Amino acid sequence: MATSLRRTTLTLPTAPLGPENPLPALRLPREVHRIDEPTRATLPADMARQAAYEPLSSVLPVRLRDGYGRGRAAAGLDALVLENDRLRATVLPGLGGRVHSLHHKPTGRELLYRNPVLQPADFGLSGAWFSGGIEWNIGATGHTTLACAPLHAARVPAPDGGEMVRLWEWERLRDLPFQVDLWLPEDSDFLYVGVRIRNPHHQPAPVYWWSNIAVPEAAGTRVLAPADAAWHFGYSRTLRHVPVPEWDGTDRTYPLHGDYPADYFYDLPADARPWIASLDREGHGLVQTSTDQLRGRKLFLWGAGPGGRRWQGWLTEPDTPGYAEIQAGLARTQLEHVRLEAGEEFAWLEAYGPLAADPAAVHGADWAAARREVEARLESAAPRAAVAAAYAAWRPYADAEPGERLATGSGWGALEVERGGYRLPGTPFHPDTLGEPQEPWRRLLRTGAFPAWAAGESPADPGCSLTAPAWRDLLESAPATAAAEYHLGVAQWHAGDRAQATRSWERSLRCTETPWALRCLAVADTAAGHPARAADRLLRAVGLILAEGRDRAPALAGAQDARAAVGHALGGAALADPAVTDPVATDPVATEAAATEAAEAALGRESVAALLAVGRAEDARTVLDALRPAVRKRGRFRLLMAQVLLAQGDAVAARAIFDGGFEVADLREGDETLSDTWYAIAERIVAGDGEPVTDDVRERARAEHPLPERYEFRMRPA
Repeated sequence: MATSLRRTTLTLPTAPLGPENPLPALRLPREVHRIDEPTRATLPADMARQAAYEPLSSVLPVRLRDGYGRGRAAAGLDALVLENDRLRATVLPGLGGRVHSLHHKPTGRELLYRNPVLQPADFGLSGAWFSGGIEWNIGATGHTTLACAPLHAARVPAPDGGEMVRLWEWERLRDLPFQVDLWLPEDSDFLYVGVRIRNPHHQPAPVYWWSNIAVPEAAGTRVLAPADAAWHFGYSRTLRHVPVPEWDGTDRTYPLHGDYPADYFYDLPADARPWIASLDREGHGLVQTSTDQLRGRKLFLWGAGPGGRRWQGWLTEPDTPGYAEIQAGLARTQLEHVRLEAGEEFAWLEAYGPLAADPAAVHGADWAAARREVEARLESAAPRAAVAAAYAAWRPYADAEPGERLATGSGWGALEVERGGYRLPGTPFHPDTLGEPQEPWRRLLRTGAFPAWAAGESPADPGCSLTAPAWRDLLESAPATAAAEYHLGVAQWHAGDRAQATRSWERSLRCTETPWALRCLAVADTAAGHPARAADRLLRAVGLILAEGRDRAPALAGAQDARAAVGHALGGAALADPAVTDPVATDPVATEAAATEAAEAALGRESVAALLAVGRAEDARTVLDALRPAVRKRGRFRLLMAQVLLAQGDAVAARAIFDGGFEVADLREGDETLSDTWYAIAERIVAGDGEPVTDDVRERARAEHPLPERYEFRMRPA
């Protein structure tokens, strides 16, 4: 058959994403992939320089996505199917352009780990992420903010006369447009992927790219790459140079040989052909190769320990086969960002396909022979010269204008093109993609004034804040309103000007008291070493949110009356749930109710944590009791209630919450809060009321109260 491209619907058990978090991400979510300055000083000079180059301070202007749960129902997902006689690739343009499946027809093999469910989890830079398939990671260290976001997609002519599917978007962390072109030459066993990242600005930009490939994992699976050493990164945040394949008495090229999750960044020789393969016990599996621009290769493994296995089940269905990740990137490690000069671009070609090699060689004790066997089979299936020729043939087509539109991404690229006047052949950001989120910023651009919020009122959602220097300049010249000063403060904070940001938020409050400016000032207070004042501001902010849609809290003299605001909003009883069940409904009333609930959950979580941090457990309990039942019953708030009860001295009641069972849907990668809280409760029960927690008590607590499997998410040794 000739190569074809068609649209279809893929049905999967899916947990809805829910609404965005309305609070600007002023702080970087806990990122486990960081190293300290002494470790950086031990690295080769180029690695050290790139590891120190422009790390993120936040994910602004992107908003966090943490409104999902773990209730799944069958849902139809828009999919694109690219197919020839040999391969069938299924792409999800609405979910970051993820390649969900790569099926090899002659053998009937699925080459990727194809997740049977779509379950968001807190692994992405902006929160929601899901496992499986091939993910295009752009932006900064971590999983892209676009993992669960729509990309633009269209038909484009392919170099061989067939059709490609082009995916493209405006990556907002680094303000860069990028594209991913996928095609299957007729009769080819390999999926070709052309990638281009452009810098249309007048200054250099830091770039990060890793193609993340989930592959099936079994007891006999081995990952091979052309390297004799690797940079090992564990969740204890250590980076060390280790030999490959065996280190510390164990062959680490088998993902199930380790106990804990870990990264192995292979140290490829400069002249080596870049490739990585995952092959099963019979020598069958997937190989990925590329042109030389994409020099990095990596293995991520979950390990065979209880924490890694628990995470595997958490991300899919219990008792389903596991997976590992093989990856390819622009740098040697994912701790680095690469400089892209003004007006320049990075471009390369990747190839993905099946590989069959002699299992005796692949799994033999001679590592060099195993590598030679795989490289010889790769050279036969996809010669290095052929991949280079395919890249050369693709380059003129990278500028080809897209044909039929197959999917629509966000309007942020169109807004940036309107502001900057950029010419980007091949990746048009049409004005018809502009929508409600961009409209206030278009008005600022056209009139010099940011649309004001209704007089004396706080919106259910303050809208997305833009933080690039050009937008900050426009806000600084705009008339001062509660809205303009709020967004200006966010942009100033992102630029590192915390004093000016604080003054802007204070001016916003003088215009209209809103929970949004109060919360921002609370973050500033915490950063400045004033946690008690931050807690007061958050308590006041959550009181205002709880009053939304009802009589507003009375004007209060100061932060010391914030608790009264919560009580007033309660009206003497906990809030009833609104008659809204679909958080992504298009009905305006439902949408506003969902936004209000998202704000309540976000501010409630932050305020309870802040109050506990300054020893105000009673106030924290007041906030929890004030939240509507739909919020309180979430696992995150069950955990907070256990922490509040422990702080109030009722360890038995805190333990009862754990015994009753709950799931924290947005548990962050590497977060040990569940195990820490469990053992803190156990230690208090063993010690007894008022007694000190000694080393002996800690030892007894761990022996007498082992952590239940359902709460075991630790990714490093205890």
